[in-house]
Amino acid sequence: MNMESIGELIRLRLKEDGHSVSWFARKLSCTRANAYKIFKKDNLDILLLLRISQILNHDFFSYFSEELEEWSGLSLIH
Repeated sequence: MNMESIGELIRLRLKEDGHSVSWFARKLSCTRANAYKIFKKDNLDILLLLRISQILNHDFFSYFSEELEEWSGLSLIH
């Protein structure tokens, strides 16, 4: 279990999509400084993660489902 931090996954997705940190901060209604703080986080509030998932049109929760399946051997419905 060597999952990247959720903040890093968000930063990478933002970069892949070609969006700036300023764009992300505007969409999230926060400052650029707070956006950079998000990129350093190992965990986030689920409502914030939901908003970020919607803004970036990406299911960040799926990373945790995959991690849980690997850890427990559970087969989760996606």
